[in-house]
Amino acid sequence: MAKNQTGETVQVDESLESALESVDAAEASVLGVAEAVGFPEDELHRIGMAVREAMVNAVVHGNRYSARKKVRLKVLQAPDHIVISVADEGEGFEMHTVPDPLSEENILRHSGRGLLLIQAFMDEVSVAKTEGAGTEIKMVKRLAPAG
Repeated sequence: MAKNQTGETVQVDESLESALESVDAAEASVLGVAEAVGFPEDELHRIGMAVREAMVNAVVHGNRYSARKKVRLKVLQAPDHIVISVADEGEGFEMHTVPDPLSEENILRHSGRGLLLIQAFMDEVSVAKTEGAGTEIKMVKRLAPAG
C-alpha cells in the first residue's frame, strides 16, 4: 500500500453500492484496520457506530438509495490514528444548514442525530461538499497513549 504525504497508508479504498447492505461491509472494513492499529474494544464500538451513521447518511440522505450512485469509503492508517472518509454522490449539503437535533422542535424527531453521534465518537470530524456533486465526511480517531 502507498503512503500519502502525511505518512498515512491507504488501507481501504472501496466503491460501495447505495444500499443499506453496504453499511455492514463498510463497518467490517474499517474495524479491520482499527483492530490492526490496536484500538481497544470500547473504541472499536465507537468507531463502528460512527462509520454506520456516516454510511447510512450517505446511502439514505445523500444518494437516496440510487443504484446509479456509489459511496466511496477510504481508510488511512498511521501508527497512532486512522482517518475514515465516506463520500456520497448526492446533492451535497453544508454543515451549518443541518437543524440542531437538540433544539426543542427537533428533540422528538426520528432522524437527525447521526452527525451529533459521529462528532461525539470521533476526535475530529469535517463535512464538505465535494467537487461535482456529493458530500464527504472525514473522521479521525487517535489511539490513546499507552499507560
